[in-house]
Amino acid sequence: MILETARRVIEIEARTLLGLIDRLDETFERAVELLFACRGRVVVTGMGKSGLIGRKISSTFSSTGTPSFFLHPGEALHGDLGGLVRDDVLLALSYSGETAELVQVLEAVKRLALPMVSLTGNASSTLAQASQVAMDVQVPREACPLGLAPTASTTAMLAIGDALAVALLEKRGFSQEDYASLHPAGGLGSRLRRVESVMRTGDAVPRVMPQTPMPEVIYEMSRKRLGLTTVLDEADRLLGFISDGDLRRFIEKEGSRALNLTAAECMTRSPVTIGRHELAATALNLMESRSITALPVVDRDGKLEGVLHIHNLWRTHLF
Repeated sequence: MILETARRVIEIEARTLLGLIDRLDETFERAVELLFACRGRVVVTGMGKSGLIGRKISSTFSSTGTPSFFLHPGEALHGDLGGLVRDDVLLALSYSGETAELVQVLEAVKRLALPMVSLTGNASSTLAQASQVAMDVQVPREACPLGLAPTASTTAMLAIGDALAVALLEKRGFSQEDYASLHPAGGLGSRLRRVESVMRTGDAVPRVMPQTPMPEVIYEMSRKRLGLTTVLDEADRLLGFISDGDLRRFIEKEGSRALNLTAAECMTRSPVTIGRHELAATALNLMESRSITALPVVDRDGKLEGVLHIHNLWRTHLF
């Protein structure tokens, strides 16, 4: 019985979403154009369950390049209407289109002459008639067996909100770099961090010259505690790379003679490198695919800018 109920609810809501596809028309396009032309903020408002959906839509707008905030209609009537300015656009959610608090907010919207897009299931409602663009989110039935609790209708609102946000994202040319700049924390932020934000730079980077004797190379590797060193020319161009593993293999092969050699004679030439603007996640994938634990970070001319060690990536919680 429980599983049958769950399946019925999901089936009703899935059919609701599929039904929205064929109903998308020039009204959706006009809504996108109106929101895109907004020179202020997209102010999302709604009461009850519609308001909760509105909060999520507003958050999605903000994180994908469309400045937005949520305005609670009840709070708006007690002072928060002052948050509205003439360059804003209102996105109002009400399935009935007659929510009392929302209808009262319309007076302030008229006073400021704000454009308005609405999501409603009643095309003849007060809200729809007051909107420049009224989007139809009417559903055949709610998933609630009583037909009372907003279920399929709020799912429809959420889907249309996501569709608007993504359409605006693409219209703005919002890039992965833009998204990364708005998500500096959390799991998303970790995956979108740039190499430059986690690499070691300056004196923290082990570096030797090609002619540096191996005892000094070993000292530099130990002193900087990365288990590696870069080998650079006088212009800081990367010539090679020596890791702990390289050093052990060379000593096993050459024995004590290895200590009489120079960095140039022991280094790995043309090591795998990465640029500072690459994603940290890209660097991790590169390390895993090449079975290495560190990457020199170089510019287009091959000059060393830093070193990224796998320990730096551990601290960003990429694992």
